[in-house]
Amino acid sequence: MSGLCSERVAIVTGAGRGLGRAHALALAAEGAKVVVNDLGVGLDGTGSEAGPARLVADEIVARGGQAVAHGGDVATTEGAASLIRTAVGTYGRLDTLVNNAGFLRDRMLVNLGEDDWDAVLRVHLKGHFLPLRHAAAHWRAEAKAGRALQARVVNTSSGAGLLGSVGQGNYAAAKAGIVGLTLVAAAELGRYGVLVNAVAPAARTRMTEATFAETMAPPGTGFDAMAPENVSPLVVWLGSAASAGVTGRVFEAEGGRITVMEGWRPGPTADKGARWSPAEAGETALKLLAEATPPEPVYGAR
Repeated sequence: MSGLCSERVAIVTGAGRGLGRAHALALAAEGAKVVVNDLGVGLDGTGSEAGPARLVADEIVARGGQAVAHGGDVATTEGAASLIRTAVGTYGRLDTLVNNAGFLRDRMLVNLGEDDWDAVLRVHLKGHFLPLRHAAAHWRAEAKAGRALQARVVNTSSGAGLLGSVGQGNYAAAKAGIVGLTLVAAAELGRYGVLVNAVAPAARTRMTEATFAETMAPPGTGFDAMAPENVSPLVVWLGSAASAGVTGRVFEAEGGRITVMEGWRPGPTADKGARWSPAEAGETALKLLAEATPPEPVYGAR
């Protein structure tokens, strides 16, 4: 390995399994000291066990790296604050935050209960906001104390958040919100030396194995395009000092492919210079739509 993250201290949430585990191992392999966070919940967010985080931390140590486990709930103020305290208290600093924790409660909208909506937005969106908020407060204090920072945040969105996904209204809304949060954080925190980006990964995890079983099945031979380890090199680079100047961007990562995603931009427009009538507005909208690029299809739409 190149030691790209040598001497850096990184936090990875939801790091007990899947993508988070792959990110934690990859960061450690490049020299980072890693705080491995995982609440140890089931696929739907129920239950709790400290084992997954501890196992990953032990695996890093067994490979010659440095890691500590953290089992707090990052969607609570105290859990997120203790996560930052653990990094700074154990290793004396914090350089990289990888927000990855999440789970699914898939339902079609007509069957989606309020509790399932709240639970998914809580873990994904609030579980990104709170660690980011506490890390940002720490970095702001460091910057005001005159210490130069090369801090990085890597958030985890999804193709569902960028394009929508049938049966995942709660998850898609949360992941779209993470993109908005990423853009705002990049704009606000750059003055302190903090760069903020997001990845939208496609990989085999507990969440995707159930939802996209055929697509996610490992091949018998050859390159395993859906292995979560394929996403981690980009996350490691974004979390390193080498990504200087890159902020407020969203990347799709799948197999051997990396794509810079381009979000909402002004398309065809018309300005009457006065108020439209409803009929005029409709006629104009149809003309503009005829000139516009068709949207990408929603995942799972028929």
